[in-house]
Amino acid sequence: MTSPILDKVLGFAEQQREQFEADLAELLRIPSISADSKFQGDIRRAADWLVGHFGDLGLQVELIETAGHPIVYAESPPVPGAPVALVYGHYDVQPPDPLDLWISPPFEPTVRDGNMYARGATDDKGQMLTHVKSVQAWLATEKRLPLQIKFLIEGEEEVGSEHLEGFLKENAEKLACDCVVVSDTSQFARGVPAITYGLRGIAYYEIRLTGPNRDLHSGVFGGAVTNPANALSKILAALIDDKGRIQVPGFYDEVIPLTEAERAEFRSLPFDEVAFRKDLEVEALTGEEGFSTLERRWGRPSLDVNGIWGGYQGEGEKTVLPGKAAAKFSFRLVPGQDPEKITTNLRAMLDRLLPPGIKMELVESHRAPGIVFPFGSETMQAAADAIEQGFGHRPVFIREGGSIPIVSTFAEVLRAEVLLLGWGQNDDNLHSPNEKFSLADFHHGIAASAALWERLATVQ
Repeated sequence: MTSPILDKVLGFAEQQREQFEADLAELLRIPSISADSKFQGDIRRAADWLVGHFGDLGLQVELIETAGHPIVYAESPPVPGAPVALVYGHYDVQPPDPLDLWISPPFEPTVRDGNMYARGATDDKGQMLTHVKSVQAWLATEKRLPLQIKFLIEGEEEVGSEHLEGFLKENAEKLACDCVVVSDTSQFARGVPAITYGLRGIAYYEIRLTGPNRDLHSGVFGGAVTNPANALSKILAALIDDKGRIQVPGFYDEVIPLTEAERAEFRSLPFDEVAFRKDLEVEALTGEEGFSTLERRWGRPSLDVNGIWGGYQGEGEKTVLPGKAAAKFSFRLVPGQDPEKITTNLRAMLDRLLPPGIKMELVESHRAPGIVFPFGSETMQAAADAIEQGFGHRPVFIREGGSIPIVSTFAEVLRAEVLLLGWGQNDDNLHSPNEKFSLADFHHGIAASAALWERLATVQ
């Protein structure tokens, strides 16, 4: 059931479908690639576009300079007695390479089969813009919003959000809110909208082993000198057993287990394991013993070697005993696990595994804890009602196996619940050629967002 007010808001959004799509295309034409300094001017152009758009809506807006790319901040007036929502998104995009795999140019938005194809279509310009457009619909029809909404749109998400964490900590009072809304994830499947209530964290490392001071002839020196590549293989193999259990001491001590309610929710999802396996062209799926594929991907820790090298890589044979070998590897962490403790225990374990004649350097890279929000909260239920209004289907509650480090920072610094409301699809080609966003989902997202503001306004 909708209210007369929301009916008017949604009616306006429906009337403006073509204009909203034209605005999305205009933003997508700007090649705001944050990783490449050649596009510095386009990054600024995208930020200015948002500043102008927010200004046209009558919001108070600022372009905030950082040591990197600027942050766009906008807010509507406070509403006494109502909660405050903060919308987070990003206007920067991934590089479009390889260009020859694009059917249409990446920065010339093209509509095919009901989808808009362009770099940034779903990650994250299209999804972010649904919230801007829902606010536009409210202000055009009601001249006010039922609660205060703040927008925080950054230009460095695709390069690690280097300056955002500091900005959050320095401006916690300015950004104070009751909940944070992030649309940078996906629905569970086509026609199955979802609320993501949990994310795995990450701890990423590079291990570098050095043996002799140069590559050696394996016939002359093999059997007398420890081979760094052999040592690396043994060390990496020792980190996980045949049942998928990670062997770092204390690794599972603080793991918050999945509840029976969560496991039942996962079992109820329309997940086709055979189709999943066939899509990947693998004969079998593996992982931690005793857990389903979805449980392993979303709610259990994992270890993966992300890259490995050492010795001769060229064509043909070269009987070399390499002087060095290295690998990059990462743990996906779940709520409760402490990346600092894991690093300490990992380093101690590697020291014990290190054979004679080998020196080791362990380089620590980015890390973030896993996070989970209670999916029975009033805020979550308000979001579920709004999504049902916008998409015509009740959303399912899921976790995601990937990491969005800024989410835990939002929760920690602002002490706010985070709503991960993804409008995209798993086949939208994020970070790949032919990225797309369903225009039907774009408009469903606008409708869900508009309904969200009305429902959140009643949450105490």
